[in-house]
Amino acid sequence: TYHPALNLVYYGTGNPSTWNPAQRPGDNKWSMTIMARDADTGMAKWFFQKTPHDEWDYDGVNENILVDKEFQGKPRKLLVNMDRNGFAYTLDRETGELLVAEKYDPAVNWATHVDKETGRPQVVAQYSTQQNGPDVNTKGICPAALGSKDQQPASYSPKTGLFYVPTNHVC
Repeated sequence: TYHPALNLVYYGTGNPSTWNPAQRPGDNKWSMTIMARDADTGMAKWFFQKTPHDEWDYDGVNENILVDKEFQGKPRKLLVNMDRNGFAYTLDRETGELLVAEKYDPAVNWATHVDKETGRPQVVAQYSTQQNGPDVNTKGICPAALGSKDQQPASYSPKTGLFYVPTNHVC
């Protein structure tokens, strides 16, 4: 996504490899991340990682929708992303500040919520393939690897003020 006035390009990155989280310790920075870069120089303006150490193959490549709306009584330049992980993120598109991170699919169970201070999802141990170990077949994870939203695009209508999001409900 490109914003001409800010001269920024926004894009998401995919999941880390290998899929087995035990083989890649840490957050696996720059995977599952929304990146904002200067369109002329390519220099980074900001980054926001949605699913650190992605254990579920959620990727992070869905579209970033740019919306000018009021937020807490002030006009803001927003970036909205409905991620495969089942959370919808609203960021300030100039600074990358996390403003909102909420489940848009009520079936999501792999995390309880996203901590607004750190931006980190609070993972539920029962649905963590990393925490359950290599000899456990972790079941019932919602969403499945397909995600709450796959690559079919979402949109926003300034006329209705609503986002239209094609979703999957597959656990």
